[in-house]
Amino acid sequence: MNLKLELQTLNDKLDKFRRKLAAAEARGDATIVLQFKKEVATVTKRIASIKGQQTRQFSQEGVALKALGFKRVLTKAEQADMGKLNKSVKGLVVVHPLTALGREMGIKDVTGFAPAKF
Repeated sequence: MNLKLELQTLNDKLDKFRRKLAAAEARGDATIVLQFKKEVATVTKRIASIKGQQTRQFSQEGVALKALGFKRVLTKAEQADMGKLNKSVKGLVVVHPLTALGREMGIKDVTGFAPAKF
């Protein structure tokens, strides 16, 4: 299971446990409240672990991309015809600033990374 899917399922579980915890607190059922507090704590810990894994993964990808020989900001015309650009440049990797990788790398514009100048 990939990290994104696992994180999504854990967030769903956390939401479900929190709703059940609120219902148990409203009923005044102490044993169930204790059980769900324990479940919320374990799921929260697992979510933090997966987010750390994602950060490390994106950091490694960013380092690998920065190690490529050439990078530059893509023009609007190049962005509009991305298929043609990908065919003309071998090994091109395009990073958008709003993706997780783009945020991790701290880029401000759509940037292309390639082993050779393009």
